[in-house]
Amino acid sequence: MTDPEKPALLPTGLRDLLPPEADAEAALAEALLARFAAQGYERVKPPLVEFEESMLSGAGAGLAEQTFRLMDPSSHRMMAVRSDLTPQIARIAASRLGRSPRPLRLSYAGEILRVRGGELRPERQFRQVGFELIGIGAGAVCDAEVILLAADALAGLGIEGTLSVDLNAPTLVASLLAEAGLDAERAGSLRDALDRKDAAAVEEAAGEDADPLLYLLRAAGPAERALGVLEPLALSGAAAAALAHLMEVAALLREAAPELPLTIDPVEWRGFEYHSGTGFSLFAGGVRNELGRGGRYAVGEGAGAEEAAGCTLYLDTLLRAAPPPRPPRRVYLPHATARADAAALRADGWITIAGLAPEADAAAEAARLGCSHLWQDGAARPLAGGD
Repeated sequence: MTDPEKPALLPTGLRDLLPPEADAEAALAEALLARFAAQGYERVKPPLVEFEESMLSGAGAGLAEQTFRLMDPSSHRMMAVRSDLTPQIARIAASRLGRSPRPLRLSYAGEILRVRGGELRPERQFRQVGFELIGIGAGAVCDAEVILLAADALAGLGIEGTLSVDLNAPTLVASLLAEAGLDAERAGSLRDALDRKDAAAVEEAAGEDADPLLYLLRAAGPAERALGVLEPLALSGAAAAALAHLMEVAALLREAAPELPLTIDPVEWRGFEYHSGTGFSLFAGGVRNELGRGGRYAVGEGAGAEEAAGCTLYLDTLLRAAPPPRPPRRVYLPHATARADAAALRADGWITIAGLAPEADAAAEAARLGCSHLWQDGAARPLAGGD
C-alpha cells in the first residue's frame, strides 16, 4: 500500500492539478476555443507522439533540444513527444489539409512536454491553447488579425484591463548579423547581449557594426515612442523589409484597438527561433510569465512553403491572470432522494452530490463534502454560514 504520509514524488517540473484548478483550467480552455470558433477557427487534435523526422522538421526544427524521444516498439523507429503544438498544426495543414481552401483557420488545445523548464517557467509539462492562420499573404493585416483575436479572447476571460502586447521582429537582428558576416561565435555572443539588453556587451561584440543594433536596442519601449525612434532608421534588404512589416502591424493595431497597451522590442529573439516575421508576446499586469506568444512563420519548405501566423496561450499562466471562477452551486442530496428531483436540479445548473447511505445528520454530511446547499423539504436550502 502507498503510505499517505509519503506520497510518490513527481519528476521536476511536473505536478498534479487538483480541484478546483483542474476544472478552472478546462473551463478556460473551452472559453478560449469558443472565442476562436466564433471567428471561423476550426479545432484539430494532433497526437501526443509522432515520428521524430516529422515532429522535428520545418517549424519544429528549432525544438530538438527540448524534445523527449523514445523508440516505437511497433515500427522500431524513433518517436518524439511534442514540446510545442504549432509544428504539428503546420504538418496537418501541409499534408492532411493540403487541398483545403486557404487561408486555413485552425485551433487546438493539448498538453506538451519539454526536456527542461526555464528560469521564469520551471514547468516542463503544461497545456497550450492556440490558433493558426495558414496560407496567408505578405500583408500585415493577417498578423493583425491574429494579435487582435488573441487580445479579444483574453479580454473574454476578464484580463482586458491589465493586458498588453509586446511586438518583436526576430528576423530583423538575424538579417543585420547576416549582412555583417559575423562568425557563429560572435553572432551568438551578440544575440545573448541583445537578449540581456546589455549595450556595452553589444558594442564589444559587434565592433564597427554596433551602431544599428544599439539604435534598435534604444528603441525598445512603448509603441508611440518606439515608432518615432525607428521611423528614420535607414536599413536595406531583408532588415528594411522586417522593420517595415513590424511598423505596419503596429499601425494596424493602434488603429483597430487604440486602447490596447502596445510596446515594441525590435531585438527580442529568444523563443521566436522558428518565426519568419513579426512576433509578439502577451502579458498581464502582476503576472510573472507571459500569457502566450505568436507570430509569423513558414509552413513547409522550398517552393511549396506557405506563410502562416498564429498564437499559443499557456493555461498555467492564464490560471494566475484570470479572475477566479465563481464557486459552483453544490447541493447535497440525502440518501434515497428521488432521481427526478436530482435530474431537475442538474438541469437547472446545480452540481448534485448524492448520499450513498442513510445519514444521521444530513447537514453535517453536506458540509463535510463541500456542499453549499442541502436538499430539504423539496428545495435546495443554504447551509448555515453558506449563501
